Amino acid sequence: MKKLLLGDEAIALGAINAGLSGVYAYPGTPSTEITEYIQNDPLAKERGIHSRWCTNEKTAMEAALGMSYAGKRALVCMKHVGMNVCADAFVNSAITGVKGGLIVLAADDPSMHSSQNEQDSRFYAKFALVPCLEPSNQQEAYDMMAYGFDLSEKLGEPVVLRVVTRLAHSRAAVEVTEPMAENPFSPATDAWVLLPGIARKKYAVLLEKQETMMQASENSIYNKVETSSSKTGILACGIAYNYVKEAIGDDANLVKVSQYPLPEDKIKTLAAGCDELLIVEDGQPVVEELVKGLLGADYPVKGRLTGDLPRTGELTPDNVAKALGKKTGAVFAPAQNMAARPPQLCQGCGHRDVYTALNQVLAEYPEHRVFGDIGCYTLGALPPFQSLSSCVDMGASITMAKGAADAGLFPAVAVIGDSTFTHSGMTGLLDAVNDKSNITVIISDNLTTGMTGGQDSAGTNKFEAICLGLGVEPEHVRVVVPLPKNMPEITQVIKEEIEYKGVSVIIPRRECIQTFARHARERKQGK
Repeated sequence: MKKLLLGDEAIALGAINAGLSGVYAYPGTPSTEITEYIQNDPLAKERGIHSRWCTNEKTAMEAALGMSYAGKRALVCMKHVGMNVCADAFVNSAITGVKGGLIVLAADDPSMHSSQNEQDSRFYAKFALVPCLEPSNQQEAYDMMAYGFDLSEKLGEPVVLRVVTRLAHSRAAVEVTEPMAENPFSPATDAWVLLPGIARKKYAVLLEKQETMMQASENSIYNKVETSSSKTGILACGIAYNYVKEAIGDDANLVKVSQYPLPEDKIKTLAAGCDELLIVEDGQPVVEELVKGLLGADYPVKGRLTGDLPRTGELTPDNVAKALGKKTGAVFAPAQNMAARPPQLCQGCGHRDVYTALNQVLAEYPEHRVFGDIGCYTLGALPPFQSLSSCVDMGASITMAKGAADAGLFPAVAVIGDSTFTHSGMTGLLDAVNDKSNITVIISDNLTTGMTGGQDSAGTNKFEAICLGLGVEPEHVRVVVPLPKNMPEITQVIKEEIEYKGVSVIIPRRECIQTFARHARERKQGK
């Protein structure tokens, strides 16, 4: 049976049909649709497959590892920057090993469509010394779930599955298979205790597995060889294989790489019959650097590092064809003469009222700085508000405001969203409370994870209790309703809390205008 699926949906259905028992994730574009698909799938509901959103990627990774410990198959999903959040648990999971199959899905975002960097998650797989799968199309994304779970259980190691935005958010027909049964409950009997003496032994075991991983890659059905008379060899990695095929058709002398570690024997054989190699990979020059080391300094290796392909952004068939000297036309160029439409907060959004009030009050303080965070409200950095001075990573608003206040800045204001606060803002607030820092924290609560489509927010209806539990003085935890009619009250509260010499928290609370409209439609339809 065939289904028309997004890459994310193919991954989700592939996981369900491969005997998945739980998906653990924090929403982040372009990975969000994987968990959402599983949450709504009839078989997943029937089987009771765990699919509730986690507070952050670290808790997701650890919970998935716990399910693997119990012998069940688990999937943990995140966008690429989420790998930074879960890195401690992820890297150590390679040392503990796994029992039930464990796949770590990392959705990278070349060209930064909705991200603050272009980092490449293949580095994490190499760093942790575990296999990485990189599908070139939606069918492979589906098939690799069963393959990846089997590989994980065979090796006793987690497996990374790396996709990019273009694959995650495009559709294709996918041939689906009959669902497999879930693994039986069978907890691990060995100790996953990383005391140094035990960890040293387990690390030695991980190193011993490297040759097995290499052989699995050399023999993988996903690493295939195509030959022609061309003297330019090509390594086409993941989705980049499609760009090569669109650019030059079947006239290619190439190795398609969709499983790592690199199939070194295949690459050496290709290089021996060619005058040069072009490395075509969407993301950073991970393979290009490795191949330079594999073949030596005298062998010509071209790619992003040499300027034959662009150093940043997504690849296209156009720039791949140009690198191969095949054509110069811009078939896939962006449309011309299109009016720019900068992103902006929705009309009626409560964040708008927060920034309006904040700007009005802070106009009295010429030395003020507002430290922002990751969410819809980051758009407050743009016109018409231009309120924010920083936005670095999840949770950084509070800790940056604290550090600036420690340096003497006044007033130091942090703006953070409800979901981001529970993701990684709470610990920064505890630091500020312990130091009695002179900062004002605004938790702009729209009762959902708005930026990624309205998923549940972990701290809904708990924020006052959390702040009080962390030690914020009760009289300096203030709740307001961000509406134009309440502007005098809101500005008065902001002014009072800025003047308080300590940690204060203001919680403007009003439902996201998008989820409000959706809930209204559902009520009207009787859902």
